[in-house]
Amino acid sequence: MSTAIKPAESVNTAPVVAAGLIGGWLTARETGIRPLGGVVLAAAGIYAGRTWLARRGPATTAVLGATYVLGFGLSHPLAKKIGAWPAVLTVTAASAGAAALLSDAAYGEWQPAEPEA
Repeated sequence: MSTAIKPAESVNTAPVVAAGLIGGWLTARETGIRPLGGVVLAAAGIYAGRTWLARRGPATTAVLGATYVLGFGLSHPLAKKIGAWPAVLTVTAASAGAAALLSDAAYGEWQPAEPEA
């Protein structure tokens, strides 16, 4: 079994984004250590971000990174209005959906060009 990190171009980022937002929130809630939840959130964001940068470049990476961080930030006031679980699931759906559309689906059909003879 290899312990190497998967190549950036082959990572589906929507599940990573979902794991970061939901996993970060659950980690903070269940342990009572909010910074530990932040570590989970940051690790998933960095892991997804390397794929966005490799696949789509800095502009798309900035958009998706902002969506991820804003989702985290907006989940707090949203939770006061609709509850914690619905807020986390809402921002996760928006962030993971953006990652799926702008990175995963856009890259899914990509194949390297055949070398010219």
